[in-house]
Amino acid sequence: MKSKTKKKSYKTVNRSPGTVHYRGRKQSTVTTVEIINYSKQSHQLIETQNVEEAFHFKGKDTVTWINVNGLNNTSQIEKLGVHYGLHPLTMEDILNTNHRPKLDEFDQYLFLVLKMLYFKNDEELVYEQVSIVAGEGYVLTFQEADGDVFDDLRERIKVGKGRARGMGSDYLMYTIVDAVVDNYLTVIEAFGDKIEDIEDRIFETNTEDHQTANTIQALKREVIKIRRSVFPLREAINRLEKIEHPIIEEKTRNFIRDLYDHIVQVNESIEVYREMVWSLLDMYMTIISNKMNEVMKVLTIIATIFIPLTFIAGIYGMNFDNIPELHYKYSYFILWGVMIFVFLLMLLYFRRKKWL
Repeated sequence: MKSKTKKKSYKTVNRSPGTVHYRGRKQSTVTTVEIINYSKQSHQLIETQNVEEAFHFKGKDTVTWINVNGLNNTSQIEKLGVHYGLHPLTMEDILNTNHRPKLDEFDQYLFLVLKMLYFKNDEELVYEQVSIVAGEGYVLTFQEADGDVFDDLRERIKVGKGRARGMGSDYLMYTIVDAVVDNYLTVIEAFGDKIEDIEDRIFETNTEDHQTANTIQALKREVIKIRRSVFPLREAINRLEKIEHPIIEEKTRNFIRDLYDHIVQVNESIEVYREMVWSLLDMYMTIISNKMNEVMKVLTIIATIFIPLTFIAGIYGMNFDNIPELHYKYSYFILWGVMIFVFLLMLLYFRRKKWL
């Protein structure tokens, strides 16, 4: 029988490299643009649907963060790319949401792709690609839809808390990536709690539960997906720490080095939880097997007890006239007594052996 599963296609057909074409699943109705322009003394926030409102900030002595939500409106994104001189391959990668985390270096800017993970409604885990373009005095971020992990960063910039308002675009890029990485830890800790809950459930019930097995399988797939989304970022951050680029100031490198330590910690935690999920399935199967062994042991003991009783009943059930005991007046009661004695004797023996 042929499988009805439709294979995913990751190949762009009949399109030349650098073609601006959205390849994603989240079809936003509109593209919203959030513009945060700031310096040490001032802060300005503009929310619009027209990217051209951000153009006049270029070249000023401020830092401009342009956050674009919704990638299906390619004309707006193309205008932004042309204005900031983005390479056609960069534009193609921004609109292709199937990329693994990576870092590309260009003369005028750095291009970083990473996966943002966060819980929606405290239950559903959302995977979303975030593309970051960092140049002199500006940072562009591109998301597929509304919802992210940058609210705390926006608030810090607004009230002037921390170093962000006094640093350049390289530090802003660092804080954006740092917010994503910090949220990885939140997601991983939540999965750690789920794993512990399932482990407790397995030992408490000690019985076969198909729902538990399905939950373990779902966790297994989720952890693999998280690892695939997060693991390549380690290489990108390591490269970001070491490259020599005009927009990376020396005082920012210490923060990037600390960020690399965080992503190493995240990857190590993922590996630990991955092993725990694998062991959960083995543990579940072992408990089910032990339970089955206990049942088989009880059945075997019962069968063993009845073997000699069946033998005695078989001997005296034969139709021979010369069996002396058959003609004795109390033979029936004696036979029952012998069988009960054998039964009790075997029970005592099994208890002494601790088989019962």
